[in-house]
Amino acid sequence: MFSADLYSDRRRHLKTNVNSGLILFLGNGESPINATENCYSFRQDSSFLYFWGIDLPNLAAVIDVDADTETVFGDDLSLDDVIWTGSQPSLSERCRIGGVNRSAPLTGLHETIGSAVKKNRPVHFLPPYRMEQTMLIADLCGLDRRGVVKNASETLIRSVIRLRSVKSDEEIAQIEAAIAINGDMQRVAMQMATPGRYEREVVGAIEGLAYGQSGRKTPFATIFSIHGQTLHNHCHGNRMKRGDLAICDCGAESPMGYASDTTRTIPVGGRFTSRQKEIYEIVEGMQADALAAMKPGVPFKDVHLVAARRLSADLTSLGLMRGNVDQALETGAYALFFPHGLGHMLGLDVHDMECLGEDYVGYTDRIQRDRRFGINRLRLAKPLEPGFVVTVEPGIYFIPLLVQRWRAENRFADQIDYGKLESYLDFGGVRIEDDVRVTSTGATVLGQPIPKTVAAVESCCRT
Repeated sequence: MFSADLYSDRRRHLKTNVNSGLILFLGNGESPINATENCYSFRQDSSFLYFWGIDLPNLAAVIDVDADTETVFGDDLSLDDVIWTGSQPSLSERCRIGGVNRSAPLTGLHETIGSAVKKNRPVHFLPPYRMEQTMLIADLCGLDRRGVVKNASETLIRSVIRLRSVKSDEEIAQIEAAIAINGDMQRVAMQMATPGRYEREVVGAIEGLAYGQSGRKTPFATIFSIHGQTLHNHCHGNRMKRGDLAICDCGAESPMGYASDTTRTIPVGGRFTSRQKEIYEIVEGMQADALAAMKPGVPFKDVHLVAARRLSADLTSLGLMRGNVDQALETGAYALFFPHGLGHMLGLDVHDMECLGEDYVGYTDRIQRDRRFGINRLRLAKPLEPGFVVTVEPGIYFIPLLVQRWRAENRFADQIDYGKLESYLDFGGVRIEDDVRVTSTGATVLGQPIPKTVAAVESCCRT
């Protein structure tokens, strides 16, 4: 845990922003796989971790803004529990570490919330993402469970996002700890991407490495695939052969639950072909241009378009695109090759806070989602601020079904050379991703460098 003062300060700011009523936080419970005592690995709700710091299941917490009280609700282990788990600190001891002086049995939560509801006092809660949370909030607040999400507090959502968006030095240290593990994962993947080996062997090795170094599971399902044109390819059953390109998009969690998320594209057998190198270096240039454009006040949507401009110019030079680059940006023709957003916020969640609503996290009243294909998947568009941590992950993909659909529709035929593109349909994809902190003057890639240039990746593959 961080210091008690840090957690207390976070809650103090929250109380100031919310102003009145009760603020309800529900921690996560255990999730059974196929029986109540056979559960998936426990992962605490990220906002609960952020404000309370207690990484245990079956807890709730309430801030009474008007009375200026903070209470954590939960139950200490029984003797029967201790037989299975061993001796554990009491809930009150854990609360004190987080700067909270009041704890109460979980049964008291119903009385506390029920009393507030009867008095017509506001009860602020975040939108739940698990059914058991939805049902509990409905029961506590007397709501129809189908209307729980609609009754989530916009005031609380905006306040939590405002606080969690700007990362403190302590949080940056945690993210960099996760990136250090992530770098080792990427290096092992490069060394193991050899002809004849199955993708699943690489995934097993790097996920085991992540758990061994931090004691935590990975923050998202590892993407390691020689079919990189499928953006989130979670199939690991392919056998690699020389000349394949493998995309490795993986992450780790720090001991306190902060995520990293990096991507490298790896030549199976240790050498890029000349064609692979051409495309790879365009993506590398897209990322370099994006990083140079990042600074406080610049909308991340504009940074996305900087990367798209580099793609359009370089693919025009290769003959895959043609015409005016400005036109390609305006029409969205470039999105045939880059059909996703440039990146997303990163923190306690790999897509940080998106359970609170992607439009709340990434957009503003003045910057609305662009509905054009590709850029409509941009998760973060609003102006950057010092302390933001975002991923920057441009890519180029050759997706046969998408190319065939657009060609059949004669879509952007004046801007895309479909004839020349035909020979790239078995190429796959290239993606490069790093985790980036916005500073007062620009942006910096976090963590120690992970092999990224063509020469560095090839060298690591042969180590």
